[in-house]
Amino acid sequence: MTDLVTWAELGGSLAAIGGAAYARHAHPAAYWSTVGLPVSVARLLASYSSTMDACGLTVEPSRWRALAVKATTRREIRPVPPRRGMIRPTSTGLRLRLRLAPGQEPADVAASAERLRHAWGVHAVYVRDVKPGVVELRLVGFDVLRKVRMPRRTASGPLQVPVALREDATAFVRDYRAVPHELVLGATLSGKSMFLRSLIAALAAQSVALVGIDCKRGVELAPFAPRLSGLATDPEQAAELLPVLVKEMEDRYDLIKARQGIAPGTPDEEITSDIWGLPEDERPTPIVLFVDEVAELFLVATRKEEERRDEMVTQLIRLAQLGRAAGIYLEVCGQRFGAELGKGATMLRAQLTGRVCHRVNDEASAKMALGDIAPEAVYAACSIAAELPGLAVVGDTSGGWSRIRTPYLSLAEAAATCRETAHLAPDVPALTPFRPYVPPVPVKEPGPVAAPAPVTE
Repeated sequence: MTDLVTWAELGGSLAAIGGAAYARHAHPAAYWSTVGLPVSVARLLASYSSTMDACGLTVEPSRWRALAVKATTRREIRPVPPRRGMIRPTSTGLRLRLRLAPGQEPADVAASAERLRHAWGVHAVYVRDVKPGVVELRLVGFDVLRKVRMPRRTASGPLQVPVALREDATAFVRDYRAVPHELVLGATLSGKSMFLRSLIAALAAQSVALVGIDCKRGVELAPFAPRLSGLATDPEQAAELLPVLVKEMEDRYDLIKARQGIAPGTPDEEITSDIWGLPEDERPTPIVLFVDEVAELFLVATRKEEERRDEMVTQLIRLAQLGRAAGIYLEVCGQRFGAELGKGATMLRAQLTGRVCHRVNDEASAKMALGDIAPEAVYAACSIAAELPGLAVVGDTSGGWSRIRTPYLSLAEAAATCRETAHLAPDVPALTPFRPYVPPVPVKEPGPVAAPAPVTE
């Protein structure tokens, strides 16, 4: 009987260990909530002072504190760690604030993030500057990019759409008013199309005109035709659409001038205001232009095509330079982007503030996207595995960068969203000739309620 009890206890322990190991691999969020969170909190509370001392984040106590310790306890005077705030558990990790001691700076804590990660047994530690003298530590308990689950609460507003999850478990919000233009690069099956369709599906519910240039005969953007205000499916149509957008931008500048009393002859470059300063009833509808496979606009084979290419590139650069104030925003996508595309490529890239780089086939594309703003992000972009579609490195001209991953969104779901929101497509008269044709949905005639029974005598 004793042997049976012993074997039962041993079997129960092995089953519990095996179940925990399986949950940690298959259901990391559940494992964190039940096992990882209590263990990490216990480690943090038990080793906080010693860990801070080992990381060099302690300072000598003040003279009054040293005198008080000697007078009351007569123990050895030890260095003081940063004052710790309340620990706040989350579904993906922990958050706590530290009040830095005099002479410390957030960079000191950020430099020890890897040591803190190992000491407290978490997946990653991120440091954010809250206010002078206070930093927030965000501890992530598991790899949140392996299985993306967007946070329930995200920032939202006009032209603000959450499209991906950052590696620190916060949402990556595409804010067109803060970052008006963006460059999105990615090889085939890297997740670039998923990022693009997530953007379109999120913007479809807002009062914004969506315009597309898809030189792959529209195979990427045609499914969203019910919500698009304009679509060009080849370079010839793009050469007709871009001048219309430039003319629309100039008309909006004239509207701003007239409203604010600016002289009609004032150059556009000297106007610092934008359409958001206009009354709501006079404000033009914002326009977001999606350019898929931008390299197709640069490639030429004849002299005539070269002239057309130069015109289109010039118009794109004008839209990138002046479009923000007129409420025209660019989302330029492609598999490859480099200076060898031709004249104007580097100038166009310089106007694209936001950068998103998925897995690419060559290092030159990663350098073109991220090299001028965050050189260390180039290596991170080149190390993206093919088994992780949707994973990308995002950066901006401030020099900051992070990894993100777009949640899965099928083409059918995105197309259904565009069909449901087709009535929200604003009427932009200049874009009417480019409105894509959407065939009407066939309506099935209702059949008889009941099959007629034969009349019998």
